[in-house]
Amino acid sequence: MPVFFIALSSQITTQAQDSTDYYYQIPENPNEYTATTVAARFIDGLGFRYYWASEGLRSEDLAYRTTEEARSIRETVEHIYGLSLTFVDAITKEDNLGPGDVSELSYQELRSKTLKNIQRSGQLLKSAKTGDIDEYSIIFVRGDFRSEYPYWNMINGPIADAMYHTGQIVTLRRASGNPIKSGVNVLVGRYNPG
Repeated sequence: MPVFFIALSSQITTQAQDSTDYYYQIPENPNEYTATTVAARFIDGLGFRYYWASEGLRSEDLAYRTTEEARSIRETVEHIYGLSLTFVDAITKEDNLGPGDVSELSYQELRSKTLKNIQRSGQLLKSAKTGDIDEYSIIFVRGDFRSEYPYWNMINGPIADAMYHTGQIVTLRRASGNPIKSGVNVLVGRYNPG
């Protein structure tokens, strides 16, 4: 293999890890099954799905909603961003104060921040010791109200919710005339165009 190709492929890998293209394909499998690597794989699976569900959305897609009362795609993306903060806050042992006002963020900023939160969560879990997961509580703080839940609730709560809403984006964008690219294979975590 030519040296140029090796250097170029190394550069592409580095660039992908530092940008929103990180989840263009699912990261390599961890070397072993532990509580933290399995949790990380759930996060990475979400990252891959969210990357492709949110890739190439147009302004008319972002405004699309099925009924007047339903969330638009933009509002769904904002909700997933808030969930992604919960992932990071639990692993870094921070209180979750909520996403705050994200209305001023452009769609690209919101998507980038969400993907970076998902990526950071997955990487932190992969580098953690398996027993560390017992220390990753979800701590919601809203004014004077504080509630705490073990990481078990992260799996059936925010992670599952983010996957659920990512699926909604896929359905809604199809209804608005901009379906997800064919060739996205969630089983193998790869995109194979054409």
